[in-house]
Amino acid sequence: MEQPQYKRQEGATGVSLVAPSFLGLFDERWYDPAFWQDGASAVTRGGRGAAWFIRAGSDQLVLRHFCRGGIPGRFIRRHYLFTGEDHVRSFSEFRLLDQLFRRGFPVPEPVAAGYQKEKLGTYQAALIMRCIPGAIPLAECAQPGDHKTWQAAGQCVRRFHDASVFHADLNCMNVLVSDEIYLIDFDRGRMMPSSSDDRWKRANLSRFERSVHKCLGAVGTEPRDGLWQAFLTGYGARPQ
Repeated sequence: MEQPQYKRQEGATGVSLVAPSFLGLFDERWYDPAFWQDGASAVTRGGRGAAWFIRAGSDQLVLRHFCRGGIPGRFIRRHYLFTGEDHVRSFSEFRLLDQLFRRGFPVPEPVAAGYQKEKLGTYQAALIMRCIPGAIPLAECAQPGDHKTWQAAGQCVRRFHDASVFHADLNCMNVLVSDEIYLIDFDRGRMMPSSSDDRWKRANLSRFERSVHKCLGAVGTEPRDGLWQAFLTGYGARPQ
């Protein structure tokens, strides 16, 4: 496999991994939405309110700060325990995205990932990716004529599973529809060992099914079940 071309850079406030196409252009101030002034607009679909669309020259990008959800997020929203650079969450996601993107998988192109160490052994992290033009979440494709889209989504997820790619938060908001189906938000994602059985795949699909019921709760049982069966058909699973 082709060796990664991204570079590690140490800045005034932290450390970054930068894609080759942005070497010489990237500035660690890019992680601060205030740096972009009116050029940063909050992402309002999905997420935890910590992502922005930004524009660097002619490039439309997405900036995401790593934040905790649930009860822990109320107290330590952006702080993570630093246990070594190999375990920094933004770096792990950047490396996985870089590997998948270079292999031709439909994922956002990674631009830069950074972290900043703090007192008490913690760090904050951020990730910048190229924006997927015109993308909408699969959850917004909930009309009777959208069965082919859901079938394509099932085919997409099956492709990742067949390549042993584990997505830790597979849900209807992290599957995007554009010129093709994309998967986004690979925080805590990883490549599974070849010796693994299929339980993680089944757990992934069960998590996604729960998301379908949650996100499409207002659609109605019969239309929702039809979309879910279309997804399973695309995935290649036996209809339920």
